[in-house]
Amino acid sequence: MSALPDLNSTSKPAISLRNVYKSFDNDGEAQTVLHDISIDFPAGAMSYVVGPSGCGKTTLISIIAGILTPDSGDINVLNTPIHALNQQQKGEFRRMNVGFIFQQFNLINTISIAENVAIPLLIQGVPHDEAVETAIEWLGKVGLGDRPYATPKDFSGGQQQRVAIARALVNDPKLVICDEPTSALDGKTGRVIMELLKNVAQQEGRAVIIVTHDNRIYQYADYLVEMEDGRILATHQDAQAWANATSGIAPSSA
Repeated sequence: MSALPDLNSTSKPAISLRNVYKSFDNDGEAQTVLHDISIDFPAGAMSYVVGPSGCGKTTLISIIAGILTPDSGDINVLNTPIHALNQQQKGEFRRMNVGFIFQQFNLINTISIAENVAIPLLIQGVPHDEAVETAIEWLGKVGLGDRPYATPKDFSGGQQQRVAIARALVNDPKLVICDEPTSALDGKTGRVIMELLKNVAQQEGRAVIIVTHDNRIYQYADYLVEMEDGRILATHQDAQAWANATSGIAPSSA
């Protein structure tokens, strides 16, 4: 395992949130789900967000990605003040900088897995043949390079998750946001995927944020943010030690 990032250094974090609040309407009443969140996520690191169901983890990463708008507060992502952008600008920022890995695979069943993976490149204007060629290379990295022209319905859930991971990484994003990326994977495949994500995270100016309750992968974390009731409960630079201290019982997912 590589040396941990120096969170006390003067280097600029990849993501910085200050005094962020977020609420949702609940039968006419505002229900606050994030309370005064102030946190930095380091560059060049793999950061985990953990906590019990409903504690605000998914809301937090959705705000970082500009999918949700906070009620108040400042969010700086990759030197960009996300809170100050309009929806069109946020969409452009995500298109150019962010890769997403969701629990739901969101694959298109009527096209090949290579074309599914190529979608982010095609959106950026990469010629079709070049995009598909790059997609096939990424399918090889996740162990699916032998059947690039098969459709998603021909693959198991774990294999479809690997396709979704290849799609998230194909355009070399500076920020990768993952919601339970290993939940559908066996241990061996999960380790392969985490090594890929670790390599992305360690590149200069990049970061990976993972929401997870999979205690099999805590060893890969550089930094762990523990949430409860919409607040930051604690931060840890040794996720494995935290897992050991909690008897290896991971919080349930949001």
